[in-house]
Amino acid sequence: MRARLLQKRRLCTLNHQQQQQQQQQQQQKPCRRRPVTQVTKPNFAQSLQTLKAQIASADYIAVSTCKTGSFASPWRRVLPFLDTADTAYFKSKHAAERFQVLQFAVCPFTVSESKVAAHPYNFHLFPRDELNVGIPPSYSFSCQTSYLTNMAREGFDFNSCIYDGISYLSRVQETFAKNRLGKPLGGIYPMKSSSTHSVADSLFLERIKSRVRNWMNACKDKKESEGPEDGLVRSLRKLILGVELHGSRPCMIIDVCNERQVQLVLEMLSKFSSDLVPLVIPGKGGEPQAVRVVLASSEEDKNLLERELQDVEDEEIRKIRGFREVIDAISSSQKPIVAFDCLHEFTFIHSKFVAPLPHCRNDFMCSLRMVFPHILDVNHLLKEIGPLKKAGNVPAAFAHLKRRFFIPIDMEIPHQAPDDESDSHGHRVLLTVNLFAKLSSILKTTHADLADFPDKNAESLERYMNIFTPSSIGLQEQPEEENVWMNETARVSTEDLVFIWGFKHGMPAEQLKSCLCGTHDVFSEYFDVRLADKSCAILVFWKPGLAKILLDAMDSGSVGCDSLRELVSEGLKASGYEAYKRVCSLGLWETDLADSLDRSLTEQLQECNMDADCGKKAMEVYWSSDSINLDEL
Repeated sequence: MRARLLQKRRLCTLNHQQQQQQQQQQQQKPCRRRPVTQVTKPNFAQSLQTLKAQIASADYIAVSTCKTGSFASPWRRVLPFLDTADTAYFKSKHAAERFQVLQFAVCPFTVSESKVAAHPYNFHLFPRDELNVGIPPSYSFSCQTSYLTNMAREGFDFNSCIYDGISYLSRVQETFAKNRLGKPLGGIYPMKSSSTHSVADSLFLERIKSRVRNWMNACKDKKESEGPEDGLVRSLRKLILGVELHGSRPCMIIDVCNERQVQLVLEMLSKFSSDLVPLVIPGKGGEPQAVRVVLASSEEDKNLLERELQDVEDEEIRKIRGFREVIDAISSSQKPIVAFDCLHEFTFIHSKFVAPLPHCRNDFMCSLRMVFPHILDVNHLLKEIGPLKKAGNVPAAFAHLKRRFFIPIDMEIPHQAPDDESDSHGHRVLLTVNLFAKLSSILKTTHADLADFPDKNAESLERYMNIFTPSSIGLQEQPEEENVWMNETARVSTEDLVFIWGFKHGMPAEQLKSCLCGTHDVFSEYFDVRLADKSCAILVFWKPGLAKILLDAMDSGSVGCDSLRELVSEGLKASGYEAYKRVCSLGLWETDLADSLDRSLTEQLQECNMDADCGKKAMEVYWSSDSINLDEL
């Protein structure tokens, strides 16, 4: 009997252990095992056509990027407890202009109740001047070793990225390239009306008319003669009359010296014969070098030639654009775009694929909405759900969603990537899709709202659009690995914040607070201390007006406050929020915030060029009693 009980207990223990192992194996299945199509130069054209079709049938388009770096110093990160929308933009702008995007994941997806059909692609990018025209800005960028180390740890193939990465030009760079290169070979040059002809113009036109007339007569004579032509005669005809071939059609070359002569030739040819098609040949610098005149056999042949030339020009433009074809496809679809931490993502996207970033945030938002009118920030959706406002990172948000809500999401990926790509890169975009599907289910923001979008009645979706919440939260690969929470946050006016520096480097916030207590009457009221970095701290006063009193006291030499005067004599300095905003606006990105504040106060700086919305009005930040450095998790 006892033996049977022991055997049953042993079997139960084994079954329990097997169940635990199965649960652990299921929990350890990361999103990276889902198939994500990896796209490089060899399969870019084919993948682009498939992606365009999937974008057309999708409800949303999720995007995610992998960069060579982000914020180099702790205080340069976007800090929700410190940064306003303007300073957060200045920081993101600085990062976007320094670092580069090496991977760009795109995932068109549809949402139907609890099912999500996703089509993820991960494009490998590498900027290069393939046209050799010296397009600014130069293709140099910064890298952070921590980012490169993490990419190498994940198996990123840097050789493949450099040699097979897809190049691209922004819209502004494309315009510049076209101006430098002129019209591509085969392009149809636009004709302009010329002014009164000078004597030199008349002589030039008469000479060209004579050449064209003799050339057309020679082509006509050759067509009428059916006998074979001797090679020597053919060479002499080509040498004397300039008879060549453009494909199967006869053509001739007219050398020109400037734009004026080009217009004269085009004007003359348009009046000379309707069967002539002029093609301007650009030089190395983009200036016109010659005009190639092609003779069509009929009106139908001329139309066919012009279509062929247009196809050649379109192909050249596609080569110039590169990966930006994907950006243009997303933009032209007008579909809502889903991303995480949109301010950071779209400053990079705007900088690399649209145009240089404007100085002011309002100008950036206006420019961005012209390209992507509907953007949904998953980080903002997190803030819309009460308990998730305190989530310190995405894993904590996932853990809370699992405990509090039953949201079964069945993600289906219809297309299958090759076996060697099933455990590769670009899976953060799937994490974004999964999180968005769960949050939209809670917020009752389903794809049915898109039926009337952008009608005024579709408020359930529109009210979340184009709101970029400053965030230091980052996407993590494993959504339930950490469970970190922030304490309650409170709105604080920027007028109640004081930056102090000049204290002992690396002093803890608690020690600094105790040093300040008793040095001035303002410190008898409740205040809080937070370190921006090891060189600078932020004081927040919960009673309005105390910050100004402290700044006035320190500016006056701390008269009547011996303890505070002693700290000032030892090097303690203070400034208001405007000094910090000026640092961010003017790009005084020193390693230590204290050095940047010193520069803003001591150097003779030019007045900041801001519009009215970037002026000196008080704004609010969300002060938290705890701050999380996600890079250290």
